[in-house]
Amino acid sequence: MTTTTIQSHPPHAVSRLRSARLERSTRPFLARGGPSGERCAGCRLILSHCICTLRTIIPTQSGVCLLMAEHETLKPSNTGWLIADVVPNTWAFPWARTTVEPALLSLLADTQWQPYVVFPGEFVAPERVVSNVFGVEENTANTVNTKRPLFILLDATWPEARKIFKKSPYLDRFPVLSIAPEQLSRYRLRRSRREDHLCTSEVAAICLGLAGETLAAETLSAYLDVFTNHYLSAKQQLKINWDDEVHQQLQALRAKAALG
Repeated sequence: MTTTTIQSHPPHAVSRLRSARLERSTRPFLARGGPSGERCAGCRLILSHCICTLRTIIPTQSGVCLLMAEHETLKPSNTGWLIADVVPNTWAFPWARTTVEPALLSLLADTQWQPYVVFPGEFVAPERVVSNVFGVEENTANTVNTKRPLFILLDATWPEARKIFKKSPYLDRFPVLSIAPEQLSRYRLRRSRREDHLCTSEVAAICLGLAGETLAAETLSAYLDVFTNHYLSAKQQLKINWDDEVHQQLQALRAKAALG
């Protein structure tokens, strides 16, 4: 399986992490269940279903820090990649139990940011749990924060995410943002035992919404829907309907972003 880059954007944090992971591999990675053929290095889809022309970068005050499990960057269905496509302030680090990237510790120590570990509150001591972003009232987009929110997302399967949370003591000093999604997950690319388990991109969109980043949140959600549409269409060898509802929704948000 080969890859070709047909997009003009420079590699983002998740793309760079994936490249580094592939360089360490001793054998080629073959995506299980994915379509055969040449893939685009910009979106990981086969070329006939590429979405690189639809990538929409939305400047944000908020940042996203992805702690990624060992194989997540290699999975074409990974949605942390989509966050980095949309949110320019996205960092991605590999997680390991015995080592910590110095750049990660530097980011967490940067005084411009207020880190939040995004994790279900039911598994955390109550005194650490928050449900809102400090200094930002719900549905208020123009609030000025003394520090910028940095959402730490554990990009992994649920068992892996629990291990990352428990075995990362450098996260213990930060508040835990526990989100309460109002709707069930629309993510259809991997199976989950519970419909209320959201994918990483869905969680990021909710966090951005809590921070008042409405356009970024809506764009990321729409971008996930388009990515899912293209991914499944490629898998089922179906042509893309560029005028359907999910594409129109994203195009409307792209037009809104272009107007500033």
